[in-house]
Amino acid sequence: MPGVKPRDLSPLRLIAETDPKSPASEAYRALRTNIQFAGLDQPCRSIVITSASAGEGKTTSVANFGVVAAQGGSRVCLVDSDLRRPVLHRFFGLDNSRGLTTALVEDLPFAELAQPTRVPNLWLLPSGPLPPNPAELVGSKRMREGLEQAVNKFDLVLCDSPPVIAVADGVALAAQCDGVILAIRVGTVAHEVIRRAVEHIEGVKGKILGVLLNNVDLSRDGYYYYYRYYQAYEGGDTR
Repeated sequence: MPGVKPRDLSPLRLIAETDPKSPASEAYRALRTNIQFAGLDQPCRSIVITSASAGEGKTTSVANFGVVAAQGGSRVCLVDSDLRRPVLHRFFGLDNSRGLTTALVEDLPFAELAQPTRVPNLWLLPSGPLPPNPAELVGSKRMREGLEQAVNKFDLVLCDSPPVIAVADGVALAAQCDGVILAIRVGTVAHEVIRRAVEHIEGVKGKILGVLLNNVDLSRDGYYYYYRYYQAYEGGDTR
């Protein structure tokens, strides 16, 4: 996604909310449309956005994609399944004392602990207290059942997860969801690392829906012409 820096905790991380006409927001809307068409035969109701390594913008993408989907009229639940470095609750200023781990340990429906955000149609199930066994929890039968219950309450469930190369949690979650989106920060990750990430996901029969490119400079290289066209279409300055 253009110009959104993965580790920056500024409001730009929710650019879909603060600047809905930006090229980045338009890119998230295009992602939403592509996912809808990809699921015509078999709808993807639960999706995990992960990455090969840390700092590639997966959490940024989960938050912004969730905002765009909610703006489009869908009831969306974000699930912070990164039980090692949870961040999503900070985007929305919500409490993290109870959440996903609470639901899994106490056998509660995800919807019961999901909190409404300031964005209409958007809820967040934060991570909750960090457990000693993250991979076991997200790979458990209870996690699968929780996701199945959640898609009956929401139109779309979006999960954040740790990088698939670093720990087993992301791979375990890929096997639990209907589809996987791999976030990649342009110019920072070796092709071999990306290939290994894909192999990890496919090794558990995860369905890769596509790749999401973060930190794209629309004014350079092949993106320059798209940038100029978009600016002209929106009435901006293309000089």
